[in-house]
Amino acid sequence: MRKLVYFVGMSLDGYIAGPDGVIDFFPVAPDFAGWLASEYPETLPTHARPHFGLAADAPCKKFDTLVMGRGTYEPALAVGITSPYSHMRQYVVSGTLGRIDDPAVELVDGDAMGLVRRLKQEDGMDIWLAGGGKLAGALIDEIDELVVKSYPVTAGAGVRAFDGPFRPTLFTPARRQEFGNGTQVTWSTRA
Repeated sequence: MRKLVYFVGMSLDGYIAGPDGVIDFFPVAPDFAGWLASEYPETLPTHARPHFGLAADAPCKKFDTLVMGRGTYEPALAVGITSPYSHMRQYVVSGTLGRIDDPAVELVDGDAMGLVRRLKQEDGMDIWLAGGGKLAGALIDEIDELVVKSYPVTAGAGVRAFDGPFRPTLFTPARRQEFGNGTQVTWSTRA
């Protein structure tokens, strides 16, 4: 069965974005950028892949399906990109977006849990939960693995990695990798 993997970058104080969704404060070291392009190329937006030395159609390695919330999708829309990850199946979970004018992106107007459970039953690679915090909080019972890119910076405010009711959920760290500027990636599985 496919896994739902919350592959996400965050600050030391648990924010995945600053106020208004800004993410440009995360310090990305060259060795980390190279690793990301090599190990998780599908997590780079299609339009940005050439900047990382990848072809727009470079094959996916870990994920072939992406689930994201409105706040994760909107930065692409703001610059006129309706299908930011055209190299994979894309689902946007939002009860307020209304519609998406791109057949490559499916709008899910309600049952995120049902969507994920259905996707897990299909054949294919793992499913990337890209954010945001409200969606991750709603799907916490379905998250099988966390891959947290922890950047050596604090934010103080913004979008929390998990936003929802108090609900302690145990995960077991499986491994960790560190990069030149102190960025760490930690893989954890549901305990």
